[in-house]
Amino acid sequence: MAICAQMQQAQTPSGLPFMKMHGLGNDFVVIDSRGRSAVITPALARALGNRNCGVGFDQLAEIRDSDHADIDLDFWNSDGSRAGACGNATRCVAQFIMAETGQPTVTLRTARGTLIAEQVGDGLVSVNMGQPQLDWDQIPLARAADTNALPLEGNPAAVGMGNPHCVFFVDDAEAVDVAGIGPRFETDPLFPQATNVEFAEIRNTGEIRMRVWERGTGITLACGSGACATAVAAHRRGLTDRRVRMQVDGGWLELDWRDDGVWMTGPTAHVFSGTLTDDFLRSV
Repeated sequence: MAICAQMQQAQTPSGLPFMKMHGLGNDFVVIDSRGRSAVITPALARALGNRNCGVGFDQLAEIRDSDHADIDLDFWNSDGSRAGACGNATRCVAQFIMAETGQPTVTLRTARGTLIAEQVGDGLVSVNMGQPQLDWDQIPLARAADTNALPLEGNPAAVGMGNPHCVFFVDDAEAVDVAGIGPRFETDPLFPQATNVEFAEIRNTGEIRMRVWERGTGITLACGSGACATAVAAHRRGLTDRRVRMQVDGGWLELDWRDDGVWMTGPTAHVFSGTLTDDFLRSV
């Protein structure tokens, strides 16, 4: 069957508006479902995520009404699987809601928990991604292990930030075969829910170069939860301070592991808004 062949028809609202956003090239489709039932299904997420036949994204974010925060926010990967957290998409949506309301802060309830985001000037948005999950059963791992030094080739660390992360420390991040190594560890049996895979080069105690293979997506230009996990893993190893600058493929983030959680700061971009056609929605 052709990649773009018609899939099983499902009832989906016609004329569905969406926004295309990105944080450092980590790109998202955002659908605002406030005032109606959630519309995203795995099939719709896969169709939208196809960069040839859909819109294309690293993650999809769905804004929903919330009884406990300013909004609820759900995340999907381009393969149709669910994501528990997406830091750069959270910052992008937070900027959209703050512009809409005129407020300098916003609360967003995600599978990770209720997160707080705020404007910090110069077009930057900060979000508190919460405390890292460091116990093996919280990340989760398949069995008890030292999360600071996993029993895997390359001696990686494991950190949970709403998503599981496997962080390798390397001499030269540019030289790493991310496309070859990433998928092998993404599905390692030690990670029963699969994992994001980061490759971090420590430049000094205040600066890290990081590249990433994202679970359910592949190589991306940035990964917010992965940046947080890398900063935590580096400090736990005694390699960096709690506050670092991090260069990812798409630019720079600032990470600060404080007493109340890991704060991530960076730019956001709302690229365009559009409407999904009836023909496209009927094909899903």
